[in-house]
Amino acid sequence: MYQPFPKSFITCTIVVLLFFTANVSHAQNIRQWIAEADSLEQVPNETASLHKLLMVLQYEPKNIYALSKSSELYSRIGKRMGDRKTSLRYYQNALELAERALAVNDRDDGARVSMAMALGRIGMTQSGKEKVKAAKEIKMHVEVALQVNPSNFKAWHILGKWHYEVSNLNVFEKAALKLLFGGMPPSSLTEAIRAYKKAQEFAPLFMLNYLELAKAQHRNGEKREALQHLQTVIGMKEYTEDDVLVKREAKDLLKSWK
Repeated sequence: MYQPFPKSFITCTIVVLLFFTANVSHAQNIRQWIAEADSLEQVPNETASLHKLLMVLQYEPKNIYALSKSSELYSRIGKRMGDRKTSLRYYQNALELAERALAVNDRDDGARVSMAMALGRIGMTQSGKEKVKAAKEIKMHVEVALQVNPSNFKAWHILGKWHYEVSNLNVFEKAALKLLFGGMPPSSLTEAIRAYKKAQEFAPLFMLNYLELAKAQHRNGEKREALQHLQTVIGMKEYTEDDVLVKREAKDLLKSWK
């Protein structure tokens, strides 16, 4: 004789199906929001992209891509803020998110780069010992990122910037750096140029990299190459919100260097 399933079994089955459906829907939403964030970044609308990533983190607090990318966007947007106090608040948010990303996976190159960016931004607002301390940490994070992913163009760019800035430290800052490193870390404009060229190799449309490469070459006495890279910047298509400012600076430098 046919025996129907007990009600308890049917109830449990429905609960399991609802749970599975909810999880699938949740995962689809996360993927959709990340895709939308990436698209908005390309518009470019970095603030809207950041908001999408923060939505992801409300539901998946340990999503390492959302943590690293939102940290990066906080660093980039913060630099364009009109006052130091607001910028610093953005940089602190960037630092917190980068720390969370590293807590999820400290071997993720994106997390290491976002931390290096946040430290670099905060370092720009500081001087003396704090600035030098940030320099030491930045180099460590970038080196780990490149160990994990040697083709990470952002890591190469930050390494180039590190060499450029360290070569420009004053006597007191260099003395502090010697104490922290147990000796003066090797740095030079030549190494800065090499790192920028590696970044260019992996990301030929990265406009800011051409500008920073031009600055390093100009300081290193390579005026012709520096002017050529400024001309390259001026002729490039704008892809990010920073590119408008980068192109404006390139035009100003071109006038002053000629």
